[in-house]
Amino acid sequence: MKCYAIAMIDFTDSGWIKDYVARVTPMVERLGGRYLARTNRVDRIEGEGPPPGTFLIIEFPSRQVAEGFYHSEEYAPFKAARQRGSVGPFFLVDGLDGSAAPT
Repeated sequence: MKCYAIAMIDFTDSGWIKDYVARVTPMVERLGGRYLARTNRVDRIEGEGPPPGTFLIIEFPSRQVAEGFYHSEEYAPFKAARQRGSVGPFFLVDGLDGSAAPT
């Protein structure tokens, strides 16, 4: 089952972004992941508060692959750079349609 990495990112320091995108994108793709959205064109249509500076959605082939990527030694220095230079939540979401689940 597919798994989606979803992040809402507000940058506090942009110095890490260029290297991160150049180096992490091939890592994600090598694992069968693909970017569905990586954009600052975000409009809130419900709820409170400002939209994030950047919204990110990555589709991974499975939760196991997504978690393996997130916790990998290869990604660790880039994750640390992202965490130092930005704030915002990061989620893993299983590709399930809960309306089809038995109640």
